[in-house]
Amino acid sequence: MSREEERAGEGREGEVLRGVGKGTLSVWAGETDEFPYGATVPPVVHGVTFAYDDMAEWEGVALGKLEGHIYSRNTNPTVSIFEEKMRRLEGAEAATSFSSGMAAISNTLAAILKAGDRVVAIRDTYGGTNRIFHDFLPRQGVEVALCDTTDFEALEEEIGKGCRILYLESPTNPTLKVLDLPRLARAGRKAGAVVVVDNTFATALNQRPLEMGAHLVVYSATKFIGGHSDAMGGALCGEADLVRQVFEYREITGASLAPMSAYLLIRGMKTLELRIERQNRNAMTVARFLQDHPGVDEVFYPGLESHPGHELARAQMDGGYGGVLSFSLKGDGEEVDRFLGRLRLAHRAASLGSVGTLAGPPRTTSHVELTAAERARAGIPESLIRYSVGIENQEDLLADLAQALKDR
Repeated sequence: MSREEERAGEGREGEVLRGVGKGTLSVWAGETDEFPYGATVPPVVHGVTFAYDDMAEWEGVALGKLEGHIYSRNTNPTVSIFEEKMRRLEGAEAATSFSSGMAAISNTLAAILKAGDRVVAIRDTYGGTNRIFHDFLPRQGVEVALCDTTDFEALEEEIGKGCRILYLESPTNPTLKVLDLPRLARAGRKAGAVVVVDNTFATALNQRPLEMGAHLVVYSATKFIGGHSDAMGGALCGEADLVRQVFEYREITGASLAPMSAYLLIRGMKTLELRIERQNRNAMTVARFLQDHPGVDEVFYPGLESHPGHELARAQMDGGYGGVLSFSLKGDGEEVDRFLGRLRLAHRAASLGSVGTLAGPPRTTSHVELTAAERARAGIPESLIRYSVGIENQEDLLADLAQALKDR
């Protein structure tokens, strides 16, 4: 069976997993065949190179005509299982992986763009992505047009001028703005652009951009996909020709996912649906609590009816509104420091999507690369706190927030 046929869902796995739910896919995708020694979990294949006695077979694998592996910078058995899980969850034609989320984003942009091309994107992308748009791509002769994130008419106008890539992120990091993905994807396709969506905050359990017209979906798998803050990785899912183009660039530049990281991500994915369902509920409960607290100025969470993008989110995010919210405190930056110092059930740390709650201000997490003035221009107040809700009991999180906000 060729690699293309397998990834199109043919063969035994296609039969076994046809019509099953996403929780089942998270457990079984890529794992329906027997493992060595009758093991019930995937082996971690640390081998860098793979040997062949038959030269014709070796050549067939090297050319992609036969299934197999040559060198782990290119493909690896453990990594392939992770990629298959991601592909099946997204309902994509193909998937590939990377050493980190930023590797996924930067390799995708670099593989598709060339000097003279144009990119249209939103202002509210993750800080690392934002720096690529501000600093790196212009140096390489790529024009970048950044638009106000929720001004869809302005975005459509810029898209209509022509672009090679339309890059979107929804909900955004860290202010949880929501984009009209079907509308913008239609505009991008009409202009002949490759539509790329960062779906890290939502995951396929809550939102599926490919079904809304995107060509490609990128992930920091380090976050909700792995879910335990113990493995770094990235993923790209979408149309086979485009994924192959990015894969061929990545296998040369070398930003490959390590087998042990792939194994940890696979292990984390087996509880993906359970974790996301719990985090969706926890985040909604926390958002409602904070919304009513006198010491909180504003809460940013698309599940709240007061959120400007709530109706869009309700239409697009059919699983839930995600496990991340942000809120601003009344007062100055010192209030943020005091509040964070009082939290007992939250790691004051960067990243998000873990089983344990994580909290911090954008100046040390999502937008540490930007100056205070640049964060202000991006609509990110210095009093903002990003709060990534874990799977703890709701009543314990609420009690912790209440004591941290005491006397406010």
